[in-house]
Amino acid sequence: MRMVRFAFVAALAGGISGFLMWAQTGAASSNDEAQGKVWWAHVQKLADPSMNGRLTGSEDYLRAAAYVVDQFKAYGLTPAGVDGGYYQPVHFDVQRVIASKSSMNVVVDGKVTPLVLGEDAILGSRSAQVGKVDAPLVFIGYGLHLPESKYDDFNSAEVPVSSLKGKVVVYINGGPADLPGALKSFARTSPLARALREAGAVGTISIPTPKSMDFGWQRMASSASQPGMRLSPAPDADAVAAKHPALADEHKTMFSATFNPAQAEKLFAGTGHTFAEMLALADAQKPLPHFGLGKSVTATVVGETSHVVSPNIVGKLKGSDPALSKQYVLVSAHLDHLGVGAPINGKTIYSGAMDDASGVATVLETAKKLSQAKTRPKRSVLFVIFTAEEKGLLGSRYFAGHPTVPESAIDADLNLDMFMPLFALKKLHVQGLDESTLGEDARKVGAEHGIVIAPDPEPDRNSFIRTDQYSFVQAGVPALAMKFGWTKDSPEYKAWRGWLAQRYHSTDDDLTQPVDLVAAAQFNDFFADLARAVADDPARQHYLDTSFFKRFETGQ
Repeated sequence: MRMVRFAFVAALAGGISGFLMWAQTGAASSNDEAQGKVWWAHVQKLADPSMNGRLTGSEDYLRAAAYVVDQFKAYGLTPAGVDGGYYQPVHFDVQRVIASKSSMNVVVDGKVTPLVLGEDAILGSRSAQVGKVDAPLVFIGYGLHLPESKYDDFNSAEVPVSSLKGKVVVYINGGPADLPGALKSFARTSPLARALREAGAVGTISIPTPKSMDFGWQRMASSASQPGMRLSPAPDADAVAAKHPALADEHKTMFSATFNPAQAEKLFAGTGHTFAEMLALADAQKPLPHFGLGKSVTATVVGETSHVVSPNIVGKLKGSDPALSKQYVLVSAHLDHLGVGAPINGKTIYSGAMDDASGVATVLETAKKLSQAKTRPKRSVLFVIFTAEEKGLLGSRYFAGHPTVPESAIDADLNLDMFMPLFALKKLHVQGLDESTLGEDARKVGAEHGIVIAPDPEPDRNSFIRTDQYSFVQAGVPALAMKFGWTKDSPEYKAWRGWLAQRYHSTDDDLTQPVDLVAAAQFNDFFADLARAVADDPARQHYLDTSFFKRFETGQ
């Protein structure tokens, strides 16, 4: 099939000057091009500079939410939030760490060496921070607590769990090759916090590996000025935690920091080990030693706290089958982004065009297609747009613990988060592909569209736990998330890695970037067909017996 390349000029919303977009496909049609432009119009609206980056709880976020509600109304979706409306308000505690008033030091034999915040380390802002810490440091390898899988960095022969009390633990991202990627990612979330508290540890210092970092340290440090959030304690928090321990929101204080890998030798000096040695083992996914670091950390964390309310948005398309319509397939994406922050390339607005106005736009186009079809899907479809994903999947975590429909009636979640139509659609990398029966539907629909469906090839990037589908995994609901796929070292791979390095969580994720609109339209067709296939499947979705996450199913 002859490959064709075309270009067109698309006028941006709000009178911004036009720009050139390129698209390449082997099966492009004029309808694909037209539908791609319709999809892009939603992105233009949501990622327009006037939206100021849609920060959770801001007036800008609420204006973007109002646009989504208007589209839901236009497609005839029934309000499925609370109090008869489309919104589900979510309450958040906000924490901003003031680096200029905070400090962090390494102490060896009484000698205090100040660390430069932003250069050596950054202080965590999501979890509740302690005001002060003065504690010995101990290295626990990958910091994975998975006793069910016979792997536990919290209780090694060199550093038994009893010796963690009163310590700040240091660990490196990654894990041994014989542990599944999804399982390693899972261990980075709620099991880590619970295990630390049970062991009596007082804090953590995590060290990312350059191989697993999406972008450089400088951009990580610049984002430290962003406010962190956590769910405000809800009246039924204990009941939710008892039913779904993995969804529990921790409010107890604990010191947390991230260390620059380029400066990490400061932590390992004098131990008989080097960080370079640890990094080489981690990159090879080999076991790591555990040992005391022979030094302490002291820190003073100064912050300010506030409260904000921001809504999820929920619309329902009632199913056509009298019995199956009482069950729900969720189609979801997140609306929030990073707001206005530290300048990058002279710009301060983090518009979030790909992350995740693109996903919201596809949810809207899916709602339109399914609602306007001659025959509605058999199950009801719940279109859910989440808030506070950028703050730690908080909106989806709240919805998973407080669904606006009966919890036992939720059959599956299909989630989108920067699905990345940067090049022709040939392959999709699907997170959670081999965990549940949803993988069968994804592969079947992919084959019908001529798309290769493959698992995540870079599990140590922890993408499995960094999208809203993971909140439903923890609640026992089969869930998938997906992105355009590539082959290692191909032009597509280079485009993907280049996007991460230049645009991810940057002010360059805006409306001027090149996007393949034809590929986006083709993906939207695939995604809508997948949603229908799942909604029409006579059998309910479930986790496979081979999946670690089957244990979270509540029985439907």
